[in-house]
Order: sequence, then C-alpha cells, then structure tokens
Amino acid sequence: MAKEVKKDPSELSVEEKLKALYQLQTMLSEIDKIKTLRGELPLEVQDLEDEVTGLSTRIEKIKGEIEELKSNVATKRIEIETAKASIDKYKAQQDNVRNNREYDVLTKEIEFQTLEVELCEKRIREYTSSIESKQEEIEKNTHTLEERKKDLEMKKNELDEIISETKQEEEKLRDKAKALEATIEPRLLQAFKRIRKNSRNGLGITYVQRDACGGCFNKIPPQKQLDIRMRKKIIVCEYCGRIMIDPELAGVMPERHLETKVK
Repeated sequence: MAKEVKKDPSELSVEEKLKALYQLQTMLSEIDKIKTLRGELPLEVQDLEDEVTGLSTRIEKIKGEIEELKSNVATKRIEIETAKASIDKYKAQQDNVRNNREYDVLTKEIEFQTLEVELCEKRIREYTSSIESKQEEIEKNTHTLEERKKDLEMKKNELDEIISETKQEEEKLRDKAKALEATIEPRLLQAFKRIRKNSRNGLGITYVQRDACGGCFNKIPPQKQLDIRMRKKIIVCEYCGRIMIDPELAGVMPERHLETKVK
C-alpha cells in the first residue's frame, strides 16, 4: 500500500482549503462548547481564592494591631505604677519640708503625677475598647473566611469534576485541530483566526443560509452566491467579514424555496 504524500498547504485547491477551514471551525466550536460547559466557574474560583487571601491577610493585620494595643496597655500600666510610686515619695517628703515653698512644689508634683495616672487610665480604657472592637472584627472576618473556604472547596470540586469529564475529549480535539492547522497555509489560517476572534459567536467561516450569511444573516447578492457555489475563490461577507462556503461543502442539505402556484 502506497504511503499518502501530504500536500503543501499552498498547493491545495480553494475547495480543499475551504473544507479544511470548515473542519477546523467545527473542532474549535466543540472546544468552545466545552469551555461554555465550565461557564463562569474558573472566574468564580479565582475570585473566591482572592477573597480568601484578602480575608486571611486582613485577619493577620488586625491581630498585629491588637498585639500592639496590648503592648501599649502594658506600657501605660507601668507608667501608672511609676507615677503612683512618685506620688507616695512626694507625700512622704511633704512631712519633712522646711518651708511653704518646698511644700507647694511637692504638691504640684503630686497633682501632676495624679493627672498622669488619670491620663494613662483613660488611654488604657481607649486601648481596651479598641481591642474588643478589633476582636469582634476578627470573629466576623473569621466566620466569613470559613464560609468562603467552604464555597471555594465546593466550586473547586465542581470545576475539577467538569474538567475531568471533558479533559480527554478537549485534548483530542486540540490535537486534531493542531494537525489540521498544519495543512492550512499560514496567511489564510491567521486571517481565519483573526475573524473568529472578532466575531461574537466564534465563527470565522460559515455557510450560506436562505440566501444570507450564516453569521450576520445579511442577504447575499445572487452573483456572489454563484461564486460561492463555484468554490474557485475565497469569498468573505462584506458586512461581517466571515469566510463563506456553500451548504453542500459544509455537509448541510441546502434549503429549497417552494413556490406556491395560485390558481
């Protein structure tokens, strides 16, 4: 049995080129269907992963702020003890003063240290209140984080299940599409991919339906329809830019218009 020799893409007839392009379009459309089956799941998974990371970072940041506030509370408690010790010392010194001026100086020092104690106690109350508020925020964020982790796990499992079901089929289609692309001349393939990328439904090539373009449904002039059926040159829709072929080449039975005779 003689081994089939592959033709150079540039040596293919227009009909062969169009047929190869339509076959490629069919495979790529099947891949698109698989992607549609996955839907928005990949994006939802990514969004949930970002939210989980953000919440975790937020919780760690709040914990750091709480530790800093606790350190401030401890510092203020030390300052209170120091001020109280100074008050006790100044009161003891008042018992041994030699004149009123020394007594007044000590009294002012006692008043100042007393104000320091009150100020430190006020700051401790503020820090404690802030710590309680941040602990509530941590609790709220932790609850939200646990909920998002559950959602993420569920979405990941759902996505993994769909991928496992379609992965083998998608890989086969991609391999076939890649092999088919090698048979199409690069310039034509690039033009086809550009058209396909710019079209909403992902069609770079379509067949004539009821005397209209199968992509944008604009009417095609009779002469252009004849040129399409002749398969002698590549013809694109003047409205949407898609490459057009006749239904028979696409393997579709052409629709016939029935004429009704009026008696």
